[in-house]
Amino acid sequence: MTQQLNSVAEVFDVLSNRFDSDAACGLKATYQFDLIGDAGGTYHVSVEDGACEVRSGAAPSPNITITMTASDYLDMINGLLNPQVAFMGGKLKIKGDMGLALKMQELFPTD
Repeated sequence: MTQQLNSVAEVFDVLSNRFDSDAACGLKATYQFDLIGDAGGTYHVSVEDGACEVRSGAAPSPNITITMTASDYLDMINGLLNPQVAFMGGKLKIKGDMGLALKMQELFPTD
């Protein structure tokens, strides 16, 4: 990401601007983010056939839930923490469809 994001709320405010609708063609999935600690929160992102909707709060039945501390999430979004290293080190926990986690980089490119 070119611009440094300073809060979890800011990340989710601009997330839809980074969305690549072509990468989402034919996809229907709900991502939930449980970001714990100071300035964290719960957000969900619904992707359906080329469209994206970002909301605060929990989703009724997410396909994937990503859990990590808010500070580690910000580091990851800002390129200071590698997602694979975070996952292997237990800082990033994923429940649900792992394939959707891998698809995130296509759906929300940082460049």
